[in-house]
Amino acid sequence: GVGYPQLSAIIECADAAHGLGGHIIGDGGITCPGDAAKAFGAGADFIMCGGMFAGHDEAAGELIERGGKKYKLFYGMSSSTAMDKHAGGVAEYRSSEGKTVEVPYKGPVADTIRDLLGGLRSSCTYVGARTLKEMQGRTTFVRVTQQLNPVFGTHDMSKDIKAKQAGG
Repeated sequence: GVGYPQLSAIIECADAAHGLGGHIIGDGGITCPGDAAKAFGAGADFIMCGGMFAGHDEAAGELIERGGKKYKLFYGMSSSTAMDKHAGGVAEYRSSEGKTVEVPYKGPVADTIRDLLGGLRSSCTYVGARTLKEMQGRTTFVRVTQQLNPVFGTHDMSKDIKAKQAGG
């Protein structure tokens, strides 16, 4: 990649692409429902959620157990792992850009999908959109410099998933 933030790229390209009958894909960085809502609000027609879905039962990747904890291997499609598996290796004129990493095992994907859909429904309600397509025309972005609310912390779904797995 060239290091351009996805939200900025979507905002800058959506009107031109849609004006020509094209589509925009939010490709990368979607880790929670709020990221998905921002991508659709900025003008994305589709989103890529590989990292968000990685580690679930339904995701590809070898399940590994180490030190009493479970992990699944996850690799991006521009990684050498993917190119070896699907294209016979990294082409001579290319280099691999993605990584192969171990992500915590998350169990069935149903809860993550339910959270994603619930977050998108809430976001539509907040901006007054009846559909995801309407979100772009109804969303206003404001630059915020503080990234963490020290009183309430982050919206980390992995804690909820771990608690459910532990029977909590």
